[in-house]
Order: sequence, then C-alpha cells, then structure tokens
Amino acid sequence: MDLEGGVAIVTGSSSGVGAATARQLAERGCNVVINYASNRDGAEATRAACAAYGVETEVVQADVANDADCRRLAEIADTRWGRIDALVNNAGTTRFCDHRNLEGLSADDFQRIYAVNTVGAYQMVRAVEPAMRRGGRGSIVNVASIAGVMGVGSSIAYAASKGALITLGLSLARVLGPEIRLNTVCPGFIQGDWLEQGMGAETYARTKAALEQSTPLKLTCTPDTVAEVILFFLGSGSVVTGETLILDGGHHLMQTPFARR
Repeated sequence: MDLEGGVAIVTGSSSGVGAATARQLAERGCNVVINYASNRDGAEATRAACAAYGVETEVVQADVANDADCRRLAEIADTRWGRIDALVNNAGTTRFCDHRNLEGLSADDFQRIYAVNTVGAYQMVRAVEPAMRRGGRGSIVNVASIAGVMGVGSSIAYAASKGALITLGLSLARVLGPEIRLNTVCPGFIQGDWLEQGMGAETYARTKAALEQSTPLKLTCTPDTVAEVILFFLGSGSVVTGETLILDGGHHLMQTPFARR
C-alpha cells in the first residue's frame, strides 16, 4: 500500500511510539489523525512535527476505552478525507506492580487496563472497518508487547491484556480480509520517559544496561525503531496478515532452558 496521500489514525500519539509513528507516516506523505487522552501539549507537538512534512493533520482528544470516542475518531477522519487507509492501535495504559504482589492489583485495575489495551483496540477496528472496506484496502497494526508473549512487564494485568491483544489480532485478521490486513508488533524494553518514570530512574538504567549487554543484538528498542516496523506492516507486505512480530533485540531467544545452561 502506498502511504503517500493516504489517511492514518494513530491512537496514543502524543508521545513515544505513537508520536514516532505519526511523524514517520507524515514523512512518507500520509495525512494523520493524532489522538491523545490527556496530553494535549504532546499531541500538538506531534502535529507540528507532522505538519513540517506538508501533510494535513487532525488532533482529536478521545479515550479509546469509550466506544463513542472511537467511532468519533473514525468519523472525523472519514468526513475530512473520505477515506481511512491505516490504523495503529498504540494507545495503552498500565499500573506498575511487582508480579509477586498479588494484593497490589484490584479488579478495577484489570478492567481499566483491559478497557484501554484490549477492548479499545477492538472498538477502533470496528469503527474504521466500514471506511476501510469501502476503500478496498486497509492496514491495521496493533501494538502489543513482549509482556504478552513472556508474561513479564510492568504488571500481571498489563501482560495479560497484551496477551489478549495478540489473540485478538489473530481472530480479527481471519475475518477482516480481503480488504483489510491486520498484524501485531510486540516490542520489548522501549527507551523513553514512560518506562523511566514507571520503573524509577535507577531500575530503568540498570535494566536497560543489562538488556543491552545480554541480547544478541546488544540493543533495546526506541520509539523510532518500533515505528519503522509498524510502517513496514502498514505500507508493505501485501500478502501478510495475522502475523505477530517480536521486537526485542533477540531477548526472547535467551529465555530457553538451553540458553541458560
């Protein structure tokens, strides 16, 4: 799919992977709907970065856990441009909680995390489906996590929600074709403020250094490197759907019993 002149919605694009994805889409000539839940300043900064490439943008406040907000996001894009070519389900939330602390998470924590990370992605796919089918082409990327593959991460609730998102992607890919492709990316440790603030500066620095020493590629993800793979799925791979790709520098390869011996 040629992204130039197309229209993409990127949820959670006021910072991090979402902002990097919006910028890279704009660099390729794609018009972008920039979404935020609370960080309007970040969204406006993303808009300015995208506009520098000469594309058109919309900034929309919406909570993807709210189905009406999801439908409004899709309607804004379809009304302005008459098409929706790409959707990146990047919006996410968590509650940092040591996995050993089973009293640290409430049912409300699980429900909020699932509402954003899993149900929100489903609602966004449902909202854009009519326009994508009408256009005869469409590409969706769900941003899951290595947490959903390995059961690690900021909390058990977060890992479970991302595991559910991976399964959701498989189910949806089966029924969205032939007009719409859907693939999932699973980043590992991503450099940036979100993890540093959640983990604390000392733990963040120690974890990053350990991963960069132990993984086969001796690196960790950045928002831009994750965005590069998202754009590959959006703009290339016309015969690829239902794939789940791990982006972690090879960290998951070190978790086998053989590798530990």
